[in-house]
Amino acid sequence: MEAFFVSFGLVALAEMGDKTQILALVLAGRFRRPVPIIAGISAAALLSHLAAAALGAFIGLKLEGPWLRWIVALSFFAIAVWAMLPEKPDGTDMPPPRIGVFGATACTFFIAELGDRTQIATVALAAHYAVWLPVVAGTTLAMMATNIPAVLLGGQLQRWLSLRSLRWGAALISVALGVAALVET
Repeated sequence: MEAFFVSFGLVALAEMGDKTQILALVLAGRFRRPVPIIAGISAAALLSHLAAAALGAFIGLKLEGPWLRWIVALSFFAIAVWAMLPEKPDGTDMPPPRIGVFGATACTFFIAELGDRTQIATVALAAHYAVWLPVVAGTTLAMMATNIPAVLLGGQLQRWLSLRSLRWGAALISVALGVAALVET
């Protein structure tokens, strides 16, 4: 259960203000069809995080002892630094609408998630906990918990939440996980 809750909390905080959350806002504004957008984000996040967790679990099996601890700790420290950098939309063009709202959302979101801090966090968490299912469940549900409101509420969210404080929270949690990975026996 710890792997699930830590994965959920870290990714939920890391996703705030992330380019994929901004992409969810853009998709909602362009297509104005929340159900296929949410379904597309869900499919893309699940596929992306399954692949990332599989890689993390593989790394966790192949590397043992101090090497794994150092790699996982450095990954968490990198995520902490990355969380402090505000993100802006990268100007990615939308796929043609002929693939439908679901297809456009799934493809665009999957591509945007490649190498994203939440995907890197998923790799590190799966390597750290040596389990993939609770990590995938936690990270994917966290992506949905942060992106569904972005799709449904759009601009109202920015009035309620300070992205700066959420970035600080994500950075502090990542640093704490990095330190915990180093001191773990």
